[in-house]
Amino acid sequence: MSRYRTFTHRVRATLLAACLLASCGCVATPSAPPGDAPASRDSDYDVIVRHGTVYDGSGAPGRRADVGIRGDRVVTVGDLESSRATTELDATGRAVAPGFINVLSWANVSLIADGRGMSDLKQGVTLEIFGEGESGGPLNDRMKANLVRRQGDIRFDVDWTSFGEFLDGLVRRGVSPNVASFVGATTVREHVLGEGDVDPTPVQLAEMQDLVRQAMREGALGVGSSLIYAPAYFAETPELIALAHAASEFGGGYVSHVRNESDRLPGAIAELIEITRAAGVHGEAYHLKAAGEANWPNMERAIAQIERAREAGVSVGANMYTYVAGSTGLDAAMPLWVQAGGLEAWVARLKDPAQRAKVIADIRTPPPGEENLLRTAGTTDRVLFVGFKNPALKPLTGKTLTEVMALRGTSAEDTIVDLVIEDNSRVQTVYFLMSEDNVKRGLAQPWVSLGSDAEALAPEGVFTKSSTHPRAYGNFARLLGKYVRDEGIMSLAEAIRRLTGLPAANWKLRDRGCLREQCFADLVVFDPATITDHATFAQPKQYATGVAHVLVNGRLVIRAGEHTGAKPGRVVRGPGYTER
Repeated sequence: MSRYRTFTHRVRATLLAACLLASCGCVATPSAPPGDAPASRDSDYDVIVRHGTVYDGSGAPGRRADVGIRGDRVVTVGDLESSRATTELDATGRAVAPGFINVLSWANVSLIADGRGMSDLKQGVTLEIFGEGESGGPLNDRMKANLVRRQGDIRFDVDWTSFGEFLDGLVRRGVSPNVASFVGATTVREHVLGEGDVDPTPVQLAEMQDLVRQAMREGALGVGSSLIYAPAYFAETPELIALAHAASEFGGGYVSHVRNESDRLPGAIAELIEITRAAGVHGEAYHLKAAGEANWPNMERAIAQIERAREAGVSVGANMYTYVAGSTGLDAAMPLWVQAGGLEAWVARLKDPAQRAKVIADIRTPPPGEENLLRTAGTTDRVLFVGFKNPALKPLTGKTLTEVMALRGTSAEDTIVDLVIEDNSRVQTVYFLMSEDNVKRGLAQPWVSLGSDAEALAPEGVFTKSSTHPRAYGNFARLLGKYVRDEGIMSLAEAIRRLTGLPAANWKLRDRGCLREQCFADLVVFDPATITDHATFAQPKQYATGVAHVLVNGRLVIRAGEHTGAKPGRVVRGPGYTER
């Protein structure tokens, strides 16, 4: 480099540094939309991330490099000391990685209320994947009416019908992260069969397969099921194989909240493997766990089953969250027969004295093969209420079942029956079920990716009306802080692979989950030494810290830890997508 070029480069660098100080770490043209800085005629790149340790998502060690971005793509990873950009970020002392992929997200509704997706975005999540049993479509008129009638704190118009229309509608409303989804096996079942305990005829099963095929053409990643709940539990294995096989025609996969995560976990994992093998797809267990202290040894058995299947050539794995408690509803504490036909039929049966008595008997002694999380938790102080629809019940938020029983002077079984009736909902509930040793054992498996199993929230607005599980605010930061930095369960490079390259490969997400030339510019810049989750079960609405910058499709959405106002999220579509 000539002396003149060296001198001019230093002048430019000095000017850029002054601008960086004035704008909390970023230079942008004044006329650019929030978070968006198109390259000027004097710039080589739209964005340069300088001097960071770059992890490409493959599991390879990090290396010192700059990242140059034009438009929505990474175009250079290397030495860009002599180059300029409209926006420059200093990543000295920080990791630069592909944006994280949340493989089990319930942000499908929370993003309607707040398209920023703050609790995930501030942890570096750039892609939210929905579809645990239920998806935004395909809907019919009956399903649309149910969706409106059963809404909670977040109210919205159901202005879509198909699977693809739902995802397109999210983007049209404006979202900061990218979005993707599996088509829900429950959604397809309800579309054709309703919510009852019925088996499809051959004609009906063919119709269900056609709905899966159409969703695959609209961009679904595959089929997702949730088999502990009604009406999903009523689906037998051949039905699920048929749906997964329809997805396989388009390169899609199968992911499942397996049929039992406690005393019959080995059988449930065997069913997952059977469906995966028979359909010829990649299969995955949602939030792999062994629930209930008596069942904790089943975690090691489940891992061994998956390992044996993988050795035999079956593409099967799992995802997890980083906590010893799960969160679902009181439906997971009641027999399935009472829930057949949907919420309204469930509540009506609970109001009938004879059927109520049978429900209480079945809660105390669950029907064979059915999971009951009240029994699995073991004690009533391990059941925590975090979400009610009825304003009169909201003061019970944050209380345990033990506390609510004492307030009401009722048994555990009568209390939960009464709460479902009074709230006219499943009542969002946290159950403490798992062991810390098993959380570590699961996270240590190289085929385990990460999903929050939660919404993407903010401690403001409509979200203040209910509580949540801390995984909504801390799942990914907890992996990188507690389990990687503090406990050394895996290397940082491996953790980043689990959050990026692994799920992208599993679900065939082209040019996502990677940081190399021509990958989409979904990036997170974070400090491995300080990234920390702060959310607790007592105070879950606390953002994680340690993430400095996040880019989605080349645009800054988090800058110096704060949201820019940008909402550049897109639909990430599966391998069978057919452009309309």
